[in-house]
Amino acid sequence: MKIKKSKEEFELAKEYIPGGVDSPVRAFKSVGGTPVFIKKGKGAYIYDIDGNKYVDFVQSWGPLIFGHANKKIEKSVIKASKKGLSFGAPTKVETKLAREIVELFPNIDKVRFVSSGTEAVMSAIRLARGYTSKNDIVKFEGCYHGHSDSLLVSAGSGAATFGTPSSPGVPADLTKHTLLAKYNDIQSVQKCFEESNDIACVIIEPIAGNMGLVPADIEFLKELKALCEKNGALLIFDEVMSGFRASIGGASGLVGIQADILTFGKVIGGGMPVGAFGAKEEIMNRLSPDGDIYQAGTLSGNPVAMSAGLASLKMIKKDEDLYLKLEALADMLMEGFKEGAKEVGIPIQTDVRGSMFGFFFNENPVKNFDDAQKSDAKLFARFHQEMLKEGVYLACSQYETGFICEPMDAKLIKKVIKKAKKVFKKIS
Repeated sequence: MKIKKSKEEFELAKEYIPGGVDSPVRAFKSVGGTPVFIKKGKGAYIYDIDGNKYVDFVQSWGPLIFGHANKKIEKSVIKASKKGLSFGAPTKVETKLAREIVELFPNIDKVRFVSSGTEAVMSAIRLARGYTSKNDIVKFEGCYHGHSDSLLVSAGSGAATFGTPSSPGVPADLTKHTLLAKYNDIQSVQKCFEESNDIACVIIEPIAGNMGLVPADIEFLKELKALCEKNGALLIFDEVMSGFRASIGGASGLVGIQADILTFGKVIGGGMPVGAFGAKEEIMNRLSPDGDIYQAGTLSGNPVAMSAGLASLKMIKKDEDLYLKLEALADMLMEGFKEGAKEVGIPIQTDVRGSMFGFFFNENPVKNFDDAQKSDAKLFARFHQEMLKEGVYLACSQYETGFICEPMDAKLIKKVIKKAKKVFKKIS
C-alpha cells in the first residue's frame, strides 16, 4: 500500500497545525505510522488521497450510522444550505429535532442543542451545579467527557482522591472539585460521597467508549442511581457516543435506568457538529432565558446540522430492525476476530452493544480502566498497521470503539474476518 501523498500532506500539515492534526488521536501516535489523509467517503468505505480504499469501522467516530454520503442526509443538507448556512435565530427544524429526541426518552421533557459533545457535557454539569447549589462532581477513570477544564483530571493516590490536572493550562483550583471513582466499583463512589457532602452530580458513560468498549454492569448503575438519590446529587448519563448507537434509546434504553440528565452528540448531527443535553422540565427550566443558569451558543441549533440530524433520526425510526441487523454484524465481526486470534494463541476480549464493538488483546475480561491498561498495546498497534495495509480502517487507539454502519452486510464482514485471520497469523 502506497501512502506517499499522505506522508507529504502530513509533513505540510505539521508546519501549520499542531501535530498536523486537529484532534490528537488522529496523529496515529499510539499505533505508529502516518495517518492517511481522506479524500472522500461512500457508504461503508473511505478513500485516501493516494487512491487507497478502506472498509471504515470508525465512521467519523460514530455519527455515520447510515455510512458516508447517505443520499437522504445529503439531500437534507443541500436543501437547508441553499436557504442559508446560519442565522443565529430560531428555526422550525430545531423544534422538530427536539421533539424527535424527547419522544424517545421518558426522562426528558426538553433539550437544548449545542455544537459539540464537549459543550453538551460542560453545560449539563453547570446545570447540575446550579440546580443542586453544590460544587463537586464525580467522574470515572477512563471515561472521557470532552476536554473542558474540570474534566481533565488524573487519579491521585486513591480512587476517591480529588482530581489533579492531567494537562498544563488547567488550574488545580478548577479540578479540585472533581472526584475520581473506579468504573463498575460502587464502593469507590461511596468513598467519594464520604469525602464530600458538596457533590452536585455523578457523570458516567453507561457504555464507556473511550477506554475501549466497556459497558457498565446494570447492578452497578442501579446502585449508582440510588446513591445519587440518597445524597441529593444528579446522575448524568453521557450518551454522546452511545446515544442512538447502542439502541434507539441509547444505553439508557438497554439498561432501563433513567438518569437525571442526558447528553447527546454524534448521530443526532448525522455527521455535522451537534451536541445536546436534556432533562425533566423542572431541571431544564432553570436554564436562561427562563431561569438563572446561563448557557448560550451562536451556532447552537444550526439549521444545516439540525436538518442532517432530523433526516438521520427519521431513518432510524423508520427501520424497526436496524439495530438488530447492525448488532448481528458486530457480533459476527467480533466472533471472527476471536476465532482468528484463538487459532494462533493470541488472547482477546471482545464486546458488542448494538452497532458498537470493541476488543482488547488481554487474558482477562475488561471491566474498568485499570483492566484496559493491562492489554497489549504493542500488539494492538501491529494489528492496526497490518489491517490498514489490508484495507481495513480501525480506530487508531486500543482505547476507542468501533462502529458498524447500515451499508455494511454479512458478505463484507466475512471479507474483513478473512483479512483479520491473515493478519493474526502474521503478527503471532
